[in-house]
Amino acid sequence: MKIQDEVQDVLGQVNSTINEPVQKVVWIGAGGSFGGFYAAQYFMTHNAVKISSEMFTSKEFVLAVPAYVDQTTLAIVCSMRGTPETCDAAKAAKDAGATVIALYVDESRLTDVADFKIKYESLAVDESRTERSNTSIALMLAMTLVHETDGYADYEVAMSAFDSVDTIYRRAVENTTPLAIKWAKQNAERKPIFVLGSGPAYGAAYIFSICNIEEMLQIPSPTTNSAEYFHGPFETLDKNTSIFQLVSVGRTRAADERALDFYRRFGGDKVYVLDAKEIGLNDIDDRVSEYFNHVIFAPVLNNVYMRALSREIKKPYTTRRYMWKVSY
Repeated sequence: MKIQDEVQDVLGQVNSTINEPVQKVVWIGAGGSFGGFYAAQYFMTHNAVKISSEMFTSKEFVLAVPAYVDQTTLAIVCSMRGTPETCDAAKAAKDAGATVIALYVDESRLTDVADFKIKYESLAVDESRTERSNTSIALMLAMTLVHETDGYADYEVAMSAFDSVDTIYRRAVENTTPLAIKWAKQNAERKPIFVLGSGPAYGAAYIFSICNIEEMLQIPSPTTNSAEYFHGPFETLDKNTSIFQLVSVGRTRAADERALDFYRRFGGDKVYVLDAKEIGLNDIDDRVSEYFNHVIFAPVLNNVYMRALSREIKKPYTTRRYMWKVSY
């Protein structure tokens, strides 16, 4: 079964088992699972009228469950293997009356708590299909929900686009690998590495910073929205500052280009640009391509750029200082 059909089937089951139509969606996860929902949230922010939507990191949701969570809420909760606070968040959502869909790789307490579940494939595994990543599945859920409630004119175009994302990603890996090796050599000794993106690409920038560069390689890496760069962070720029700028396709591209123009005036040779147009987003129909920035950016950043930097600094990206080693 195609993953698009599986998503439609699960939402059909949701609609047939709840007493009231879904009015609110909460996307819940921790770390990369949290950031992976950004594409779905961005889509709903700009297209949903009858359904409200908000993202929560797992621990915050547990500690402060929003008052609006009730029987009209759909909680979509993601964890690869069952992160404890994410499992707790799923239970908190269910206790408040929400219907819970789990996105998962391995069965865990999360899948036990959830009312419905969809298995995804980790983007960190080379053999995984891009359309079956957690980000892709969440985006399909968002698009289908909006299509069923408000109507989404480009729904069929978007669903068809998912059939091409793996081919686009594989080609992007081939094209960016030599560029990533050069970037890693230039930035191996630079700390911190600032990562910027905006709009539909901001989630990919966030994951690249906190999960890839900071967690996996233990290098400080602040994330900044390109549109916010000129409200403080630009004061850190000099000729030696390491900048990694994502340039998206879509309505906020101008914010990325504005930051890029500033780097060209005052930055140095440690400024690097990864443009969605140059990694294949132009191959997706212009009517929907904006929403696929994260789907392509995230695996390229994880599997090409992070790995290149790992090799250059001779630090295995599987090493950790604290995670899985101490209580926290």
